Amino acid sequence: MTSPAATSVTPVTSGTPVSAARRRQRSTRLTVATVLLVLSAALVAGTVASGSWLLLVLAAAGAVVLGAAATRITHAELVQSRREANRDRAEQAQAYRRLAEERATEHAARVEDLRTRIAEREQALTDLGAVLSTTQRQAADASRALATERRRTDRLDEDLRVATRALDAASEQTADAIVRVAELEQEVDVLRAELDSVTAAWHAAEGQRKHA
Repeated sequence: MTSPAATSVTPVTSGTPVSAARRRQRSTRLTVATVLLVLSAALVAGTVASGSWLLLVLAAAGAVVLGAAATRITHAELVQSRREANRDRAEQAQAYRRLAEERATEHAARVEDLRTRIAEREQALTDLGAVLSTTQRQAADASRALATERRRTDRLDEDLRVATRALDAASEQTADAIVRVAELEQEVDVLRAELDSVTAAWHAAEGQRKHA
C-alpha cells in the first residue's frame, strides 16, 4: 500500500514537465530582475564618475524606474510562486486525500474480509459444538445401552450359574437315584432268589406230603 502513495504524490511535488517549465520561467524572470538592478547600479555608478548632475539625476530616475521594474517583476514572481505553491499544495492535498480514500477503502475491505473470516470461524465453531454435543449424547446413549447389556449379561450369567448348579444337583440326584435303583434291583434279585428257594422248598414239602 505504500507504493501507490509514492506514485500519487511524486507527480505533484516534482518531476513533471509543467513543474520544469515553471522553474525555467521563474529563473528567467529572476534573471531579468537581477539584470535590471545591475543595470541601474551600473548607470548610477557611471554618472557619478562623469560628475554631471543632470546625468546623475537622469541616472537616478532611470535607476528608480529599473528598480521599480525589478521590484514589480520580483513581486509578480513572488505572487506567482505563492499561487503555484498553493496550487501544488492543493494538488498534493487532493493526492493525499485520494490516497487516504484508497487506503480507507482497502482498510474497510480488509476489515470486512476479516469480519467474514471471523464469522466463518465462529460458524465453524458453532457447527463443531453442535457435532460435539450430538456425539456426546450418542456416546452417553451408547454407554447407557452398554451398561444395560452388561446388566443383562450379568443376569444371564447368574441365571446360567443357577441353572448349572441346579443341573449339577439334578445330576447328583440322578446318579444317586441310579445307584439306588441298582441297589433296589440287587435287593429284588435277592428277594426273588429267596422267593424261588422258598417256593421250591414249599413245592418239595407239598410233594412229600402228598406221597405220604
